[in-house]
Amino acid sequence: MVTQRDVARLAGVSVRTVSNVVNDFPHVSPQTRAQVQRVLDELDYRPNVAARSLNLGRSRLLALVLPLDVPYFTELAGHVVDQAEERGYTVLIDGTEGMAERERQILMRRDRSALFDGFIFSPIGLTGNELRRWAGDCPAVLLGELRVPGVDHVGIDDTAAARAVTAHLASLGRTRVAVIGVPHPPPADALDAPAGRETSVHRAAGYEQGLADARLPYRPELAVRVRHYQREDGRRAMEELLALPEPPDAVFCANDLLAIGAVHAVLAAGLRVPEDVAVAGFDGIEEGRYANPALTTVEPDKRRIAELAVTRLLERVEGGASEPVHLEAPWRLAVNASTAGRRSA
Repeated sequence: MVTQRDVARLAGVSVRTVSNVVNDFPHVSPQTRAQVQRVLDELDYRPNVAARSLNLGRSRLLALVLPLDVPYFTELAGHVVDQAEERGYTVLIDGTEGMAERERQILMRRDRSALFDGFIFSPIGLTGNELRRWAGDCPAVLLGELRVPGVDHVGIDDTAAARAVTAHLASLGRTRVAVIGVPHPPPADALDAPAGRETSVHRAAGYEQGLADARLPYRPELAVRVRHYQREDGRRAMEELLALPEPPDAVFCANDLLAIGAVHAVLAAGLRVPEDVAVAGFDGIEEGRYANPALTTVEPDKRRIAELAVTRLLERVEGGASEPVHLEAPWRLAVNASTAGRRSA
């Protein structure tokens, strides 16, 4: 194995200078840097990652913990990996399927906290109180809607986004706008509710605000709870809505998987999307773009979410972070055929 001492001898510089070049420290003249880099390339030098980690007191490993059974999170994971690799870190991904016990096993094991420099975590099953007890064990950034005191957080304004979707549906002249994915009643202590409940809380709040903006009444029979946020749950909920004496003419679904299931139910009933029922979702997953019809949805800027999360985590890992912060990424409403119809060429 080529060592830094070998490089230093051939380049005619000290081992410390070679180390400064390898670690991209600034206090090296351009001429010396170019001279050392030429020898590094000629010898095909590969840094000893283990030794470097010991010197820095870091493993350069980040843990990404999220529910991989939801396409939104698999797409987001790719962006997190890209952002971390650009900064010289490796990401290990743990899938939770949103199960509290799985999340608990991953986070509460002390050996994992010792292995990773930091965690990026999108909690679904754990409660706010459990996350508060865990906070501080290891540098971490939370994703999603739940904010925990003392922990950095990255998300989008879900309420504003849901409000925009509902306003869009009302602007089409739809007067019976339903919602699939409203929250279940909270426990006595809101922090004892599963973290994933916050998603439905914020999106349902935006739905109600959108109705109020359009001067449409809130109709409890048009607000459907679901057990999970999968396609099958959307199908069942839509069938329930279609069985009403006065079914909806539009529906906002709290995520794209629910919306895809809802579209399936509408079409299976012999109705048309969007002519009879306009359907919109949330998350901007790739599957929605290739659905038939293509899905109107809120598209969070996943790349920006990943960039903010990785940057903030590494600031904390490397000692540059101060008080915990909430960082907000942009989103956009992508209007497609499931509400606007097919446009002529």
